[in-house]
Amino acid sequence: MSTVIGVFTDISTAEEAVKALREKGFKDNEISILAKDEQGGGSGSQDMEAGDDFGTDSIADGTAWGGALGGAAGLLAGVGALAIPGIGPIIAAGPLAGVLSGAVTGGVAGGLIDLGIPEERGRQYEENLKQGGVLAVIETSSDKVNDASSILRQNGAKDVETHGGN
Repeated sequence: MSTVIGVFTDISTAEEAVKALREKGFKDNEISILAKDEQGGGSGSQDMEAGDDFGTDSIADGTAWGGALGGAAGLLAGVGALAIPGIGPIIAAGPLAGVLSGAVTGGVAGGLIDLGIPEERGRQYEENLKQGGVLAVIETSSDKVNDASSILRQNGAKDVETHGGN
C-alpha cells in the first residue's frame, strides 16, 4: 500500500477532490479527510451523520463545519470529532479517523507515521492542519498512486506527496 497526501486551503476544494476520486473508482476505505474544527464543537468523539448537508465554503464559516465535512466526504465512513493535543478539536472522515481516535496522544503526525509518512513530514502536515488546512489522505495500491496524486493536484491540493509502496 502507498499513501498519497495533499493539503487543501478549504473544504469546498477538498470536497471536489473527494468527488473526483470517487468517480475514478476510489473507495471509502481509501480516502480520509482531516480538518481543524474552528468552532471547537467537536471536542469529544461524537459521531456525525455522513449524510449531513454541505452548507459552507470555508472551515471558518461556523457550526455547519462538522455537518459540512460529513456532506463533503458524505461518501466516507467514520466521520467524527476528536480532540488532538497541541491542535485542538479536529473533524476526521474515513479510515484515518479510526487510527487517530486510537492514538490521540501521538497527534496527527503519529497517525501519519503509521501510514508510512516520515515523522518530519507528518509534523509539517500537522502544522498545515493547525493553520486551517484540510488534509486529504489516500491509502491505495501502488498502481493507483498516480491517479490519486493527479486528482488531488487538479483539484487544488498543495504539497502532494506519495509515501510507502510495495
